[in-house]
Amino acid sequence: MHRSATPDVVVVGAGMVGAACAEALSAAGVRVVVIDRDGPAAGTTASGEGNVLVSDKEPGPELELAVASRAEWEIVRGRLPEWVADVEWEAKGGVVVATGDPEPLTAFAAKQRAAGVSARVITPAEVFELEPLVTPRVTVGVHYPDDAQVQPVLAATALLAAVRERGGEVRSGVTALGIRQSRGRVVGVDTSDGDIACGAVLNACGPWAGAFSAAAGAPIEVLPRRGMILVTAPLPECVRHKVYDADYVGAVGSGDADLQTSTVVESTRAGTVLIGSSRERIGFDDAVRVRVLRELARKAVGLFPFLGDVPVMRTYGGFRPYAPDHLPVIGPDPRVHGLWHATGHEGAGIGLAPSTGRLITELFLGLSPHLDPLPFRVDRPAVIAA
Repeated sequence: MHRSATPDVVVVGAGMVGAACAEALSAAGVRVVVIDRDGPAAGTTASGEGNVLVSDKEPGPELELAVASRAEWEIVRGRLPEWVADVEWEAKGGVVVATGDPEPLTAFAAKQRAAGVSARVITPAEVFELEPLVTPRVTVGVHYPDDAQVQPVLAATALLAAVRERGGEVRSGVTALGIRQSRGRVVGVDTSDGDIACGAVLNACGPWAGAFSAAAGAPIEVLPRRGMILVTAPLPECVRHKVYDADYVGAVGSGDADLQTSTVVESTRAGTVLIGSSRERIGFDDAVRVRVLRELARKAVGLFPFLGDVPVMRTYGGFRPYAPDHLPVIGPDPRVHGLWHATGHEGAGIGLAPSTGRLITELFLGLSPHLDPLPFRVDRPAVIAA
C-alpha cells in the first residue's frame, strides 16, 4: 500500500543494531525499509552509555565479533553523510583496575593478549598517570587502547540518515504485528499501518525480539535484562578514559537473574560523567529502585573518591536483549525462509552493531562472511524456544 518499490528487506527495529543492519544492507544495494513502533533509537539504544569495548569479553566468538566490529566502526563512520558524521566518536581507550588481588585481572588480560587484543598490564603508578583522580587502593591496571565511545542516539540516527540518502525508508510509529508467508517463505510483514510486501524480514527488536519472533511463528529465547546509569552534573575534564573495576567482566558474563553491579565511569563530551552499571532480570519492570542507584553511587565513589562531592543530575535505565548463552543471535531462521534475526547483544549492542550489520549483509547476499557465523546461528539449543 506504500509509496515506493517493494523492499527487499523490512528491518523491524530502529535501534543501533537495526540501524547498522539497514545501513550495511543499503550500502550493498539492498532495498530497505525500517519500521519502529516508536522511532529511531527510542528504546534500548537511548538508554545505553555508548560502549565500544574489546576489554570486557572472554576469548571466544563474542570477542572475535567485538574486535572485527571495532575495525568496522571506522569503515561505517566513513560511509556516513557529512552532515551527520559527528557521532561524538572518542577513541579514548579503557583502563580496567583491581583494588584487591591483581592476579585474576592480569590472567584475564593475558588470555586476551593471546587472542590478539592489545591489553597492557600497568602498575598503580602508571594508572595514576592515566587517571590521576582514581582511588589510591588500586593494585594493578590494564590499559586497552582500542576501547572507544560513541553517542548512541546520534550514531543510530546517522546510520538511518545514510539509509534514507540511498533511497531507503524509515517509518516511525509503525508496529510490526507478524509476518505473511506463502509456501513457507516470507512475502510481507503485517503492521499497524497496513501490510508491507517484502522478500525478507529482519527481527532487530532488541529485548522485544522474543515477542516478535513468537508473533512471526518462530520463537527465540531473548529476554530483557535491565540496567541503570547515573549522570552527574557537568564537570571539567576529570575522567580521561573509560574506567571500570575488574568485577565488570564477571557481571557481563553472568547469567544470574539477581541484581549485579560493577563500576564503570566515563566522561562525555558535554562534561557529564556516566556511572554504571547494573544488571537485573526483572522482566519489563521499569520502576526506579533506589537501592540500585545507591549501590552504583557507592561503588563509583570507591573507584573515584572525588565523585562523593559531585551532584547527580539524573538517572536513566533500559532493557538489554539477553540470550541465555550470552551470544548474539545473527542470521537466517531455518524454520521460516526469509525471516532473519539480529538481536541478543545485551549491553554490547552499540559496539557490536557494525559487524552484525556486515555479517547479516554477507549472509543475505551469499558472500563469504568476514567471521564465522556459526556461533551466532539461530538454531542453537540456548536460543530456540521450546
